[in-house]
Amino acid sequence: MTDLTPPPLDPAARRMRDRVCIVTGAASGIGRAIARLLARHGAMVVVADLGVAVIEGGAPTAEVIAAEGGRAEFVRTDVADGAQVEALVAHTVERHGRLDVLVNNACIRHARPLLELDEADWQRVLDVNLGGVFRCCRAAVRRMVAQAPATPGGEVRGRIVNLSSQHGIIAAPGDLAYGTSKAGIAYLTRQVAADYAAQGIVCNAVAPGKIQTGAGGRAVDPDVLARAHRRTPWPRLGHPDDVARAVLFLASDEATFLTGAELLVDGGWIAA
Repeated sequence: MTDLTPPPLDPAARRMRDRVCIVTGAASGIGRAIARLLARHGAMVVVADLGVAVIEGGAPTAEVIAAEGGRAEFVRTDVADGAQVEALVAHTVERHGRLDVLVNNACIRHARPLLELDEADWQRVLDVNLGGVFRCCRAAVRRMVAQAPATPGGEVRGRIVNLSSQHGIIAAPGDLAYGTSKAGIAYLTRQVAADYAAQGIVCNAVAPGKIQTGAGGRAVDPDVLARAHRRTPWPRLGHPDDVARAVLFLASDEATFLTGAELLVDGGWIAA
């Protein structure tokens, strides 16, 4: 089992102090690591997912964050449902006063090549992965443009970090819908960044490579793992916290004059 425990944190290192963040798909895996790290840096984290069950095992994310001394709440949300997304953002703003950061992590997979992919499954993957990012960005930006910057005299009214993928850049073997959805997320990120920069909205993406989350199935298929090791120059595969650290940077005030970018966290896969 992959160790998903974040490394020790210097109590003085609070890069997200009092920021209000939504992380979708935060019950398990990468989203869970992101939510925990943001909370450990002082953020109030709204954990948005279909349920609280943890794929890799353990207590629900919001409970773990509370046990680590952070602040979090769970809001059941299906990102494929526009009404639920609007309710999530409205609840967050009404309860916590604002929305500083949205992390769009929720996604599904249905690995099939073109000739084996039913139209309903194609549509479902696009609706959750790409449509979910669209709905969440729309609801969040609507609120963000109407609020003052979190820092007095600051430039930024809100930050969005979308989870794309290396497989939005290169082919995902036998996984057409997933790769297409992730490529769309990269484009959507650039478009939102360009359209709303003048209104103080920052929008970037993180593109993970092969990340070992503790999930089973295709994620631990020997052939998939062997290919990932062959293609990854770094002498190990990725961990959820590798992605979480990149998200933390883009969500924090340390990321300045930086919008519309896609940050690869892939151990050099694309470079090789």
